[in-house]
Amino acid sequence: MIDYQKELNDQQFDAVQNGDGPCLVLAGAGSGKTRTITYRVAWLLEHGVNAQNILLLTFTNKAAKEMIERVENLLGADALGLWAGTYHSIANRLLRRYAVRIGYQNNFSILDQEDAQELVTLCIKDLKIDTKARRFPKARAVHDVISFSANKGCSIEHALEVRFPQFLGVKNEIETIADAYTKLKFSQNSMDFDDLLIKLRNLLRNDDAVREQLANNFKYVLVDEFQDTNTIQAEIIKLLAGKHQNIFVVGDDAQSIYSFRAAEIKNILQFPDQYAQTKTFKLTKNYRSTPQILSVANAVIANNVSQFEKQLEPIIADGEFPQLVSAPNAYGEADFICDKIRHASAGGVPLSDIAVLFRASFHSQALEFELMKRGIDYEYRGGLKFFERAHIKDVIAHLRLINNIKDVTALMRALRIHPGIGLVTAQKIAVECASSEAANQIPNLNFKVGAKVEAGLQGFKRVVVKLINSKQTPADYIRAFTSSDDYQFYLNNEYQNAGERLEDLEQFALFAEQETNLGKFLDYVALTQEYGAEHQDKTLEDDRVILSTVHQAKGLEWHTVFIINLAEGQFPHKRVLDEPDGLEEERRLFYVATTRAKKQLFLTYPVTCGYDSVEYNHPSTFVLEIPQKCYKTISVGPISSIKPTGRMKNDSWEEPTIVFDSLGERTNKTAPSSFLRDISDL
Repeated sequence: MIDYQKELNDQQFDAVQNGDGPCLVLAGAGSGKTRTITYRVAWLLEHGVNAQNILLLTFTNKAAKEMIERVENLLGADALGLWAGTYHSIANRLLRRYAVRIGYQNNFSILDQEDAQELVTLCIKDLKIDTKARRFPKARAVHDVISFSANKGCSIEHALEVRFPQFLGVKNEIETIADAYTKLKFSQNSMDFDDLLIKLRNLLRNDDAVREQLANNFKYVLVDEFQDTNTIQAEIIKLLAGKHQNIFVVGDDAQSIYSFRAAEIKNILQFPDQYAQTKTFKLTKNYRSTPQILSVANAVIANNVSQFEKQLEPIIADGEFPQLVSAPNAYGEADFICDKIRHASAGGVPLSDIAVLFRASFHSQALEFELMKRGIDYEYRGGLKFFERAHIKDVIAHLRLINNIKDVTALMRALRIHPGIGLVTAQKIAVECASSEAANQIPNLNFKVGAKVEAGLQGFKRVVVKLINSKQTPADYIRAFTSSDDYQFYLNNEYQNAGERLEDLEQFALFAEQETNLGKFLDYVALTQEYGAEHQDKTLEDDRVILSTVHQAKGLEWHTVFIINLAEGQFPHKRVLDEPDGLEEERRLFYVATTRAKKQLFLTYPVTCGYDSVEYNHPSTFVLEIPQKCYKTISVGPISSIKPTGRMKNDSWEEPTIVFDSLGERTNKTAPSSFLRDISDL
């Protein structure tokens, strides 16, 4: 028998031994959530519950597998028959058993993302929708709308209004496609991932015999990460636990950050209202972070109104105070972070135990450049590295063709973003364009092409005209390209995060303002990654700093964490502030970021942005919510020409009196990076 009192703290033990009936376990960051749910399963098995009567729902197969392995290690025996897995995997098992009751054969196919998009494409063609005349969204974007609607449990129109307003003009067509897509899947005896949940939910709703059979079988239902469930998942859980009411959900409302995936925080906040006589357990003992780090997290999250109030209690010893760092600009911020990374690495902290977290992918651009310059290897999570991103490649292709009209590869990429121009056609047109003397001759060229290709070709020419009419510096070219109606239409119809991609491109333009010569700028761009690789410390090949969006960092932890670009309008992000409860979710996101740090936490922001015209940043709302006693303040770079800096107090700015570099030495060095000059002789 397991000695539960010895293995668990008093909060965990209370939840494990008293977990019958409806139970809400509020597990704060680093409080042993997985340990609690694992020991609860072991407790049930040791107390005579048949494994086949236990259902454990998780969000990843990896989590389910790890929990089963932990249970088996605890018991020293197989947990044979335990129903454990993701919502989709459990739904698949059940639907195979009852497929005929919903009109399917039990050998139905499951469509992956690519399969689903191909089926949507087929529907668009079958409906004879003219996708060229009005820049109709690509099949991928249409499927995103359909999928969000399914997971949110809302109409296509509502999905468009709250998530995809750029497609409202083609609402009727998308509704028709969604209907055709549903019918086509059914005719092919196939389901996509959304169907697995919807079909199971509908089966449990409408078939009394099946619902009673399953609810009777699952005497105990345990749910991990309950704050991340959507409406459909919450209803499935309620229906399966309807007979015995032994539902044990573990989660943290303070870490609910996935509303963009249709997660509903109200599922956890309203759990006591949904289940009579709910027992609530709070796990607040934090085994991860120092008291100083937790004081920051507790102070900020306390400002949320919609929450279960709790205070994380530190278990480990005192550590360093978090540091609030103001830098002159993004490059000074990057310079500081790289200095600190080198300093921590020299002190024995593995690079892989250091993370830089940011609200949006474009926030990392200046830091990526500096890491490459210094030869510090990094792993990017939550997307592609800067120069690997499609929209960055798009703009670089256009800069290349302006600089060198003979560059057929660049011409082909530039042509293919326009409707009606495929690979073969793009190659033919590109070869003809390359016979010109310069890009300014392209608008006057005549090509023998069909009507559909001609429409796309005119779009290409419009973009080129806008480029050649710009001021002809790299930054001007980039802004001319990104402001063109044709490219903005392309982004909006190709991607659901078009706004973030445009912000990426503006950051690229800000960086480009450091160079006025297009050829030299393109040399730098082409050589940057190779330049960084040449200086790479090969002994640290597998030891990489982690760069990650906060969303991707949830559930992870590192010795040292930097949270960057903590400027108002960036984090919290200005776009979410108009959304219902948007600020509260941003605050939860900041809470998640701070609680990833074990020993060291740095909160950084650039005082200014821009280059020729400088704009001043206010520190993030979340920074201002932290009591000054909770952190130390550091200012890096010169202050003579950078005002305001420091932090707000009584509607005025507190000025730092001494300027330090990132290692604590007084300095007058300038912050902007000089890596363009570093390769000027190459």
